[in-house]
Amino acid sequence: MADLRLRVVAGTVSAGLTLGVAELLAAFSGAGSAPLNALGSVVIDHTPDGLREWAIDTFGTNDKSVLYLIMGVVALVVAGLAGAVERPTRAVGSLLLTAVGVIAAGAAVARTSIASALPTVVGVAVGIYTLRVLTHRIESKSEAEKSSAFERRERGIQDGGSESGKPNDEATPVGAAPVPAASSATAVDPAQRGAAPERRQVLQGLLVAGGSAVVTGFGGRLLGARRRDVSGERATVRLPEPSAPAQPLAPGVDLRVPGLTPYLTANDDFYRIDTALIVPQVSKDSWSLRIHGMVDRELELTWADLADRPVEERLVTLACVSNPVGGDLIGNARWLGYRLDRLLAEAGPHADADMVLSHSTDGWTAGTPLSVLTDGRDALLAVGMNGEPLPVRHGYPARLVVPGLYGYVSATKWVTELEVTRFDRATAYWTRRGWSALGPIKTGTRIDTPRVRGRIEPGRRPIAGVAWAQHRGIRGVEVQIDNGGWQQARLAGEQSVDTWRQWVFDWDATAGQHTIRARATDGTGETQTAERRDVVPDGATGYPAVTIQVG
Repeated sequence: MADLRLRVVAGTVSAGLTLGVAELLAAFSGAGSAPLNALGSVVIDHTPDGLREWAIDTFGTNDKSVLYLIMGVVALVVAGLAGAVERPTRAVGSLLLTAVGVIAAGAAVARTSIASALPTVVGVAVGIYTLRVLTHRIESKSEAEKSSAFERRERGIQDGGSESGKPNDEATPVGAAPVPAASSATAVDPAQRGAAPERRQVLQGLLVAGGSAVVTGFGGRLLGARRRDVSGERATVRLPEPSAPAQPLAPGVDLRVPGLTPYLTANDDFYRIDTALIVPQVSKDSWSLRIHGMVDRELELTWADLADRPVEERLVTLACVSNPVGGDLIGNARWLGYRLDRLLAEAGPHADADMVLSHSTDGWTAGTPLSVLTDGRDALLAVGMNGEPLPVRHGYPARLVVPGLYGYVSATKWVTELEVTRFDRATAYWTRRGWSALGPIKTGTRIDTPRVRGRIEPGRRPIAGVAWAQHRGIRGVEVQIDNGGWQQARLAGEQSVDTWRQWVFDWDATAGQHTIRARATDGTGETQTAERRDVVPDGATGYPAVTIQVG
């Protein structure tokens, strides 16, 4: 049992050293070449929609941290198993590490280039060598212990007698000098004396391998983060003054009701849902935007080229298609950027083109109707958010912001390409997986206060929330208490049809348990549907509801 535990530990530290060495090399070859990052990206790409939406609904923006935790647990199990089955004459554990390494290397190559397999290949080679050495030491220790135990039985030390069972003094030949008995203070168990050096070698090997795994793993991750980090560069960026600034917030736009979401969402509170396991770090000095495909003139714009173009500031609410009814995967911000219709006009899209396939630096794509980008709405190549350069996790240095469409078909972060094409010739990341190709945002609302399953005191209490129908605006919000009639809520002022709108309903709360529902009507007069539908394939529907206890 002791040997089995040592073998499991040997497998664990060997696998840890594999990952550590790979992380260290990935600091120079790119984060995507690290085994866990490569495997995690493949998992994200191939996760079934139902499981993916459950993870987002359960863990929200912490879904990627949970994925790392799960991968870590699986890695520990596989590593322990590899150590348990490895033997000097049977390298089964080494084959297991090799198989996992081949999968990780293949995942890295599939997302980047063949050179990205190098960190995993080298890491696996070091890990297998370490596992073999540790396995031989454990085997040597085991053999030494067996040999010492055999010697102990032969000499009869364990029970103070000879092999025949007679006392040692009786077994001494006549005339021979008696063998002095070793005192209890100086006697040494031959098993311990024979196996001690081997045991020390095993423990030393485990400590060296484990320490090296920690140093290379954490050191590689920190070195890689420092080499790629663009936060320092971002802090020095001075945004251009907008030629068309956003209008100041009108009086009454923000109701400031306790518990109600602010009209503007702070950058740190803005939701982030994407497929990037590691946030891309893109320098403005190396960034460029290529506009190509079905165009008269292919363009490639650098950060310096943008300085010669007019920049505008607009308020736009973005929403994720994975937002459940009443969910918080939605936010409103002030965006600074360059009009996409003007940039596209410079390239001259062909008359038969109907889609723009936008590419992110991490390989993600979104298909946006060309008509939406050129119909006069404030679709932007955004470089600023709420008065500062885009946060790195929200797309620095540039991203797309398109009013009226869910993010999966429009809001490409770290954007590098706009490919003008057709829907019947190209498919984007999520449409290949069965999601709707167009993705217009549905009319919706959310109850922010009172909170679900909360408790309040009887009396005059506010029911408040936000409603949205980007690029159509909100005409009204109604509230229903239990199964009573629908009653009109009071709307905040309307700043823009492209942003959400706050609302409040003053309720005379009576004692007991109550269920509160809400529904919104957009600027075209269409009221959101009561039909309850999941987010797949084009966004959730239904009335948000909270159940609370009064008194």
